[in-house]
Amino acid sequence: MNKVYRQGAKGALLDEYERVIGELQQTITGLSNRELTTVTDPHTQDDNCRSIQTVLSHVVNSAHSYAIYILHAYGYQMVRPEKRYHPTVNDYIRELQEAFAFTQMVFQDIKDSELEQPDNDKKILTRWGQIYDIEQLMEHAIVHVMRHRRQIEQFRIILGTVS
Repeated sequence: MNKVYRQGAKGALLDEYERVIGELQQTITGLSNRELTTVTDPHTQDDNCRSIQTVLSHVVNSAHSYAIYILHAYGYQMVRPEKRYHPTVNDYIRELQEAFAFTQMVFQDIKDSELEQPDNDKKILTRWGQIYDIEQLMEHAIVHVMRHRRQIEQFRIILGTVS
């Protein structure tokens, strides 16, 4: 079956985001509930990186946050959802799909011409102090998923669950 690509720069960002989310979903498929929740890095200072469960909760929460930052840039007010920890991989697969669907909804009326913004005063200021236009924020979102997928792959090696 041939892949159907979305149109334009916006479409490319959504296609790549969907791709990396799908790759992450594949990476976690087949993990047991015990493997999901096992503390794999007890020495980290980052609570988001102790187990596959904490990494996935962080990724899902961040995916919603990126879309909400874009909504805020258009004047919409929405509160970032609370981070939730799920007991099963299937919960995270569903949550990742829902986060992507939410992002698609946010992008529905955005035009390609709105993705890049040279004026820093019109860019998005994140809570970690970085300033992005929409395109840069989505590129960050894509790489964020990729980095954490890699981290989970490493955790799976430690757990002995590499398929």
